[in-house]
Amino acid sequence: MNAALAVGTRDMANAIRALAMDAVQKANCGHPGMPMGMADVATVLFSEALKFDPADPAWPDRDRFVLSAGHGSMLLYSLLYLTGYPGMDIGELERFRQLGSKTAGHPEYGHAPGIETTTWPLGQGIGNAVGMALAERLLNARLGDDLVDHHTYCLAGDGCLMEGISQEAISLAGHLKLGKLIVLWDDNSISIDGPTSLAVSDDQVKRFEASGWNTIRVDGHDAKAISAALKKARADSSAPWLIACKTVIGYGAPTKAGKSSTHGEPLGVDEIKGAREKLGWDAAPFEIPAPVLDAWRALGALGAKENAAWKKRLAKAPTAAKAAFESPVAASRAQAIAEAIMAAKAQFAADTAKRATRVWSQLTLEHLVPAVPELLGGSADLTPSNGTRTKHHKAVEPGNFAGDYIHYGVREHGMAAAMNGIALHGGFIPYGATFLVFTDYCRPSIRLSALMHQRVVYVMTHDSIGLGEDGPTHQPIEHLAALRAIPNLAVVRPADALETAEAWEIALANPTRPTLFALSRQAVPTVLRTGTDTENLTAKGGYLVSGGAKRAVTLIATGSEVGLVAEAAAALAKEGISAAVVSLPSFELFRAQPQPYRDEVLGSAPRIAVEAAVAQGWHEWLRPGDRFIGLSDFGVSAPGPKVFEHFGLTADKVADAARAIVKG
Repeated sequence: MNAALAVGTRDMANAIRALAMDAVQKANCGHPGMPMGMADVATVLFSEALKFDPADPAWPDRDRFVLSAGHGSMLLYSLLYLTGYPGMDIGELERFRQLGSKTAGHPEYGHAPGIETTTWPLGQGIGNAVGMALAERLLNARLGDDLVDHHTYCLAGDGCLMEGISQEAISLAGHLKLGKLIVLWDDNSISIDGPTSLAVSDDQVKRFEASGWNTIRVDGHDAKAISAALKKARADSSAPWLIACKTVIGYGAPTKAGKSSTHGEPLGVDEIKGAREKLGWDAAPFEIPAPVLDAWRALGALGAKENAAWKKRLAKAPTAAKAAFESPVAASRAQAIAEAIMAAKAQFAADTAKRATRVWSQLTLEHLVPAVPELLGGSADLTPSNGTRTKHHKAVEPGNFAGDYIHYGVREHGMAAAMNGIALHGGFIPYGATFLVFTDYCRPSIRLSALMHQRVVYVMTHDSIGLGEDGPTHQPIEHLAALRAIPNLAVVRPADALETAEAWEIALANPTRPTLFALSRQAVPTVLRTGTDTENLTAKGGYLVSGGAKRAVTLIATGSEVGLVAEAAAALAKEGISAAVVSLPSFELFRAQPQPYRDEVLGSAPRIAVEAAVAQGWHEWLRPGDRFIGLSDFGVSAPGPKVFEHFGLTADKVADAARAIVKG
């Protein structure tokens, strides 16, 4: 896409530099160096390569631009303003980093059109970009070039490439041959502490090549060289591309260019004055000369024609193809999902076998996968243990994207970041799996799922000391509490087959929230509650399993421990002690219920909460005088039942505690 504009590329790039200097100076904080250094690259990218339409920021077949080096957010905000994205006026740039502005310190998804993802935890953007590029190829395999044919561009810095997640993402992309992915590396050799040579001496180009990428080095201030590199990368989709752009951080600053001082602090009034003189930019702060702004706006208008042609093709496409671009994804599948869940629950209710909730999850997926083609499964090399692949799945392979199951390899963090990118791209509902203890390896991406309100499903199995022999390294202790602390993340720990099926219904029903399942390795009862009510009780977050009328004590538990307290309640009943059993699979969902409902479920009798985890978080449901039975230390290696017994997590111990609390 060549704008053939009268205004020179350097003047257009200098507009970015000026806006970055001015906004950071006015805010008295920020990062001017990267936008100034990468302004030439961004200008060529937007003027000659990027397919976009500011009048329709959500155009499904647009190219994606991910600013992984999110600290340089003024580069993105400047581009959005200059090309005419709605809502990004000059006033927003003047309010950079201020309360209520669209121009947060780092790009925040949802704050303004054109921001494709929330970035700054460095390297996350690369992982997101891999997910976006993968989603593009998967949709292309289903719908063809007429409807899906776009690139994903990712601007990454030295810090992004130092982060471990970058290697996971780079390796996966190279393995899958994601030839529509192009990473533009801002190779400025400067970090906050000083030159990058203080901490790293990797040959990044060889590193990418070793992972199966095409590579090319360019002068990041030579527009012709940048243009040629982009043309070469776009023409060859045999593998992903790294374009290593050698730049000067803070380009144009008379005394600070090339220094770490330009990275994360304002340049200062005198330095900005000198930069304006050096760049030949005499416009006042936040003023863009009319010819330059007109050139940028003309550039922004070019994509409308291609967008209109795409919409004409979509109008002629089959109904199923049109449905693929609905928002939210799978909105038309609600009835199919409900029917699949009801079929699973009916099957489970008639089943007398005890199975782990991870197995009940897999059996639920056997019903869901054929009903919801948008479901995109995967696991971090634990497929047999997680139970995430069904007989309906077909694996995604290098260069072959006709499948719907991804083998992420031992790349938990890369998997989670890629799933965020897949969800952000649209067209799929991704779910991925590993052991619950390894949420430590992907927590930053889980947090970003919640922050960005993305429907990503985390299937985390082996959820407690019940996994047994693998021992303390594998036994989650503090993880449930840590995950429940993340706002907008629904953590669901189902107790039986029905709750597990209902958990999947919950996860698929909400397009603006991620859901994390904590599933057991050990077997649990098929059905704990009485009756076969079609209502999704798990969606309430907590409910009475049994008892409740004239209770002497309330036994509350989650997951596999619900069966344990039910056993204790049965023993107490023989002694004339009425114990209500409450299943509390999701704190977040229960918290959202009306207070009268919560009061009815929990009751006024003394309460005992039981969970094979730490007590943090349970104070919300327990009062002074109530009791928690759980863990306060790491686990041990032994068969699961022996571990539970070792820590006093048995029906007998729960019954003893109930007797004591009832006696007062």
